[in-house]
Amino acid sequence: MEEARILVAGDSAVVVEFGNEISPEINGKVKRFYSVLKKRNVTGVVDLIPTYRSVMIHYNSRQLFFFEMEAIIKDALQESGSLEDVPSRTFKIPVCYGGEYGPDIQDVANHNHLTVEEVIDIHCAKPYLIYMLGFLPGFAYLGGMDERLVTPRLTQPRTKIPAGSVGIGGESTGIYPLESPAGWRLIGTTPIKPYDPHREVPIIYEAGDYIQFVPITPHEFKAISEQVKAGTYKVEVSDGI
Repeated sequence: MEEARILVAGDSAVVVEFGNEISPEINGKVKRFYSVLKKRNVTGVVDLIPTYRSVMIHYNSRQLFFFEMEAIIKDALQESGSLEDVPSRTFKIPVCYGGEYGPDIQDVANHNHLTVEEVIDIHCAKPYLIYMLGFLPGFAYLGGMDERLVTPRLTQPRTKIPAGSVGIGGESTGIYPLESPAGWRLIGTTPIKPYDPHREVPIIYEAGDYIQFVPITPHEFKAISEQVKAGTYKVEVSDGI
């Protein structure tokens, strides 16, 4: 594999950089390296943060010297470079589109000379790669949105939107897992909770997984919401894409 760059980030962090662009190929290298290092569970490594094109490693400098961390990284790079791929999962996320659930979907349709039904069909047509998590706990940066849905962000962002809102901003789409300010065009809402601090695993997916949006009716939205509140709803997950 192309040689990765090992960059010092303060006295207790290192960034391993695999390229200088956003692409599934570079992100695949990130995913493989992250997987190898995560499985090793290295004593002294505090956190691993995969991004579009790099992995940041936070470590305890009282347990690991930099030269030791560097040796661990180089060994993990060698192993990850020999991997074909690592397993991924696809999470089927139910979304109620339009109306009160997606007040900006008509704007997206008008901007792209589509019908609302076409926007929904295109948005649900294929799985999206989760490149990284950030901004909010459980906010997934997704890749692969169809160019036909590209729509500018709002000129005046909203100060607060409901948790579960699904939006489009420029070339990106995603789910807001928490109530927050937002400048993206809201096209729908999911009744599930991608992030719940009270769960054993607070965030249901991780970088390298995929999200497949599935359209549901308002009636189904309310039914699933009740199941979520009762703790009985299980998100459908399949291996691979």
